[in-house]
Amino acid sequence: MRDFEVPGRSTVHAVNGMAATSHPLATGAALDVLKDGGNAMDAAICAAAVQAVVEPQSTGIGGDVFALMCPKGTSEVIAYNGSGRAPAAATVDWYRDRGIDEIVQHSPHSVTVPGAIEAWCTLNRDHGRMGLDRLLAPAIHYAAEGYPVHARIRYDWQNAAGTVSWDADAKALFLPGGAAPAEGALHYQPKLAETLKIVAETGREGFYAGAAAAAMTAKLRALGGLHTVADFAAAAGDYVTPITTGYRGYTVHQIPPNNQGVTALIMLNILEGFELAQYGPLSAERTHLEIEAGRIAFAVRDTAISDPGTLKVSPAQLVSKDWAAGLRANISLDRAMQDIPELGLKTSDTVYISVVDRDLNAVSFINSVYHSFGSGILCPETGVLFQNRGESFRLDPAHPNCIGPNKRPMHTIMPGMLTRGAEAVAPYGVMGGDYQPYGHTRVLTNVIEFGLDPQAAISMPRVFATGSLVNIEKTFPAETYDGLKARGHALNFAPAPLGGGQMIVIDRGHGVLSAGSEHRKDGCALGF
Repeated sequence: MRDFEVPGRSTVHAVNGMAATSHPLATGAALDVLKDGGNAMDAAICAAAVQAVVEPQSTGIGGDVFALMCPKGTSEVIAYNGSGRAPAAATVDWYRDRGIDEIVQHSPHSVTVPGAIEAWCTLNRDHGRMGLDRLLAPAIHYAAEGYPVHARIRYDWQNAAGTVSWDADAKALFLPGGAAPAEGALHYQPKLAETLKIVAETGREGFYAGAAAAAMTAKLRALGGLHTVADFAAAAGDYVTPITTGYRGYTVHQIPPNNQGVTALIMLNILEGFELAQYGPLSAERTHLEIEAGRIAFAVRDTAISDPGTLKVSPAQLVSKDWAAGLRANISLDRAMQDIPELGLKTSDTVYISVVDRDLNAVSFINSVYHSFGSGILCPETGVLFQNRGESFRLDPAHPNCIGPNKRPMHTIMPGMLTRGAEAVAPYGVMGGDYQPYGHTRVLTNVIEFGLDPQAAISMPRVFATGSLVNIEKTFPAETYDGLKARGHALNFAPAPLGGGQMIVIDRGHGVLSAGSEHRKDGCALGF
């Protein structure tokens, strides 16, 4: 039970349906869909569309989607990879011949073809009940009629003002009057409303063909991009087989590479060899082990994860328990690892959505433009802000994640799903760029090892080792901080809150859905 004399949130409980997002307008829109007879996938798509308008720094229709779904509360997990690809002309030699040795955020070469609209349309067709016209209506309304800027969004918006300053079209839209909108001010995206309306009426063709595709291609090519109308027309996501591991009797499901979800599974496999429950949830011992497992798992991620067509290590090997035992042997209980590579890990913005409906369809859904405001490049005719997901590509021909024609980059956004036996237990996720495997691992072990409810599990203080440096939230007890320093960890107070998560637990014993939502964001969980 939480201490009601200090600020905090209670877990939300409901019976007929539940939605949890990082924005109250999105949660409200999702709940309306559930009340109107839509299912969990309908509600997730509706929420994602609203967030593509009201959280423009974190997500948009110029970004990508991944989704996991358990139909009717079973342990069957349907997985969808809605990530976009590099242009067909994007050969590594093209970049190297021009002296380009790194793909940077503001470059048109960081823009992969957006996968979000294709994913929404496919998932709605295959698993939804309502039409896109109904599901996109709230987003169209907010884009056309205005939406109030919330506190955390204003904070992120202001911090990322530089990203939208160099592109005149983006600056005009996102820095009205030369500055980020004030908290509570109304912001409008009329061109985005028009594009969403066309998609609602015509489906994917309204985005990937015709005037919209021509306008987006023209903008990118004017900046030196290699994109063509044919690249947009060819956009297609894939149903994939989830990658899984067992943990203390549960099964944890992630999207396979090119997704980084396997990083969290490696962390869990390493940590399973330690008796975490003997330590306190905020103890230095538990936190130290999490830091070290993450460092090892990220070193694997950065050398191994890529488009599945160029993987050099099989997914089965990556989640091998025997392999994890060998990795675990590198960890000392009393001392931080030495000679840690600088991995260059960063946090970034994303939106993550959990929904469960009255039939126990459980959906874990994530939508992102990667870094705050993505590439910072805006197509003025369509209102589409492009992601910078291609920044993840390498330009080393020997690296599996080297850029190539029609290739998907290593991807950070990762929805999670927890099952046990034949039943779904919880859709969950923790957004935040590279931080996400740490967030997934902390939330799951909070629930499984320490028996915390979903809100307490999400609200607990967090750490993120970006290499030799450990960013630690200031809400940890002093003894944890001291215990980590005594083990040789170089600590830094996190410059911003770490990540943002949602989780809905299906409590069959009571016939209740129980949800937590991130206090570090503006959103909430709501049910009925």
